[in-house]
Amino acid sequence: MNPAALDRRSFLRLSLFTGGGLVLGVSLRRSARAGEAEVARVTGVTDANFAPNVYVRIAPDGTVTIFSARPEIGQGIRTSLPMVVAEELEVDFHTVKVVDAPLDPAYGNQTAGGSNSTPQSYLPLRRAGATARVLLLTAAAQTWGVPVTECFARSGAIHHRDSGRSLTYGELVAKAATLPLPDPATVPLKDPKDFKLLGSRVAQVNSLQIVTGQPLFGIDQKVPGMLYAVYTRCPVFGGKVVGANLAAIKALPGVKDAFIVSRTFEGVTALVPGVAIVADSTWSAFSARQQLDVTWDEGPHAGDSWASFVQQAQRAAQSGALKRVRQEGDPDAALAGAAKVVEASYRFPFVSHLTLEPQNCTVTIEGDQVKVLAPTQSADEVRRVVSAYLGLPPANVTVTVTRNGGGFGRRAQGDYALEAAAIAQKVGAPIKLTWTREDDLQHDHFRAAGFDFFKAGLDAQGRLTVLTQQHVGFDPHWCPGPNDYPSNFVPHYRFNLGQLANNIPMGQWRAPRSNTSAWVVCTFLDEVAHAAGRDPVAFNLELLGHKDLVYSPSGKGQPYNAARMREVVRVVAEQSGWGEKLPPGRGRGLGYFYSHLGYVAEVAEVTISKAGDLTVDRVVAAVDVGSQILNLSGAENQIQGSIIDGLGTAWHGELNIEKGRITQSNLQDYPMIRMPEAPRKIEIHYVKTDYPPTGLGEPALPPLAPAVGNAIFAAIGKRIRELPFAKTDLSWS
Repeated sequence: MNPAALDRRSFLRLSLFTGGGLVLGVSLRRSARAGEAEVARVTGVTDANFAPNVYVRIAPDGTVTIFSARPEIGQGIRTSLPMVVAEELEVDFHTVKVVDAPLDPAYGNQTAGGSNSTPQSYLPLRRAGATARVLLLTAAAQTWGVPVTECFARSGAIHHRDSGRSLTYGELVAKAATLPLPDPATVPLKDPKDFKLLGSRVAQVNSLQIVTGQPLFGIDQKVPGMLYAVYTRCPVFGGKVVGANLAAIKALPGVKDAFIVSRTFEGVTALVPGVAIVADSTWSAFSARQQLDVTWDEGPHAGDSWASFVQQAQRAAQSGALKRVRQEGDPDAALAGAAKVVEASYRFPFVSHLTLEPQNCTVTIEGDQVKVLAPTQSADEVRRVVSAYLGLPPANVTVTVTRNGGGFGRRAQGDYALEAAAIAQKVGAPIKLTWTREDDLQHDHFRAAGFDFFKAGLDAQGRLTVLTQQHVGFDPHWCPGPNDYPSNFVPHYRFNLGQLANNIPMGQWRAPRSNTSAWVVCTFLDEVAHAAGRDPVAFNLELLGHKDLVYSPSGKGQPYNAARMREVVRVVAEQSGWGEKLPPGRGRGLGYFYSHLGYVAEVAEVTISKAGDLTVDRVVAAVDVGSQILNLSGAENQIQGSIIDGLGTAWHGELNIEKGRITQSNLQDYPMIRMPEAPRKIEIHYVKTDYPPTGLGEPALPPLAPAVGNAIFAAIGKRIRELPFAKTDLSWS
């Protein structure tokens, strides 16, 4: 039986009948109640909260298996979430076996994105481990005929304080499996001060396999009878195939087939028309593609260019016709009465995800059954679009998630899986589709570009009294919005929005919206602070303290806690040595933002030579992601990675558009950050607060760009208003 295709009943039967033991789970979704009676019959577990799925398995030999239900994309979640279970279960983590859970609605959200894995899973997984511990304690107490209060769990065994007796978990599972399940909500959890595993440094559970090159990633996968495919799309977004030299391509060595795919699939995850080449190896397919000659109908967007978008945005902002999205107070009157008015405009380009592993997918179609091997952040999305395209029930599509070689939001869509499914359907054989680096760069779901136009009014004391922002972009869903920075901190506020006609694919990009909102807002606030003759830290702390509030925009989403943000700004200023005088050519800058439930402030310290060479000497980060860091090594990796990724994108990231197409093709004209450009030193200071733990994959990225840009201004007096930084001449005298 294929474990990835198991339903809950079959999974429980297989777990018990291939070694027996105690099988426990905790429902992340109360609506998933199918199979309760069968689970109760097989395991003796009667509470519905434990019936739908399995997270913990303890075998008679004492082996503890913890099932990980979230995709691993380099954020370390396959290690940190099982650590939560192991902490409450009182087992030594190095003895635990971590196994990927099958795709099953009982697990609730099995996607990775939005830094949601930790906040959504932390409490349920604590309860899963704690409930298993309580059952084992009860089993031991009943075996010995002693009160449970005289027993304690440690290192995979239950111990009796008075007699010194002990029983391993393996020795207790048969008894524990017959016990009634307590209400998980009432099971006592460990006091965090007694945590021994959480907050420590733990290497990733797949570290050995990664460094020894074992086939963990999607691009490594092989299945019997597999053929290899590439797919060529129109260089202009929205174009269609007119014709291609298919006969010549089919005659090339190693080529098995070549054909046009005309049938499309519309939506966020889209299948666009193109030409498929199928061969006996990836090299044969890639080589044949070099000789492919396609005639395209490039469509109505073949004349689009970045230069034309810049002109359109400027005209739109000047027209006064943008849609008013939010307004508080009377901004026009406040600006008219302001002691000083500050204006500035900013622009930022499209950028690519540039995941280290290009997009790829392996699809096998056997009758009405489909098997998909994919490095995806959302197996549900892959199953949805593949089943819809092939006209099959979702239950007929089995998706096995491999380790992802980077995601950053790109793998939340399943366009590469759609392409592989369409090709496999036509060829009638298992297909492994691999994108080239050029495909990945030019047909990404890009971070949306945009243009922002600000005005601010100051009173005679240099206080900000009015702020207006006009954003002109390409997709409102991925644009900075009026609620990305709480407008309640300013008495008079207005946000207008305009959209440019385009056909460019856009999607999530690490810290969606926040990564660009932070740059435009924090940079402009720094400009306003300097215009007021104020210290930027003092200015922003005063602004954040204008109202001591917990702000929830329009009553939706997570609230913005001003006190938490003030504290990380205060801590980062203190730890960075803010206020110490630096020589000319050196400067410090502040950036801060609330993103994906995390409060992060960063101070960058830079040196700029007179020739204009930029060195980021130091980045200091103050991070509030709640009460508990799960894996200290993983947390540091995420923060350091966010800072370096944020710096590389702000410094170099830029895709240009001419004649409706991306002009960059590979790393030679889309440079990534190199080791000498990385910050010389990164310091991280955690600010623990009495709030549930939240994710760290994204919150530390948004503050970096404004911190470095503001530091550049402090160093040489040049203000960067266009990304990437490399477009600005930083030489000075």
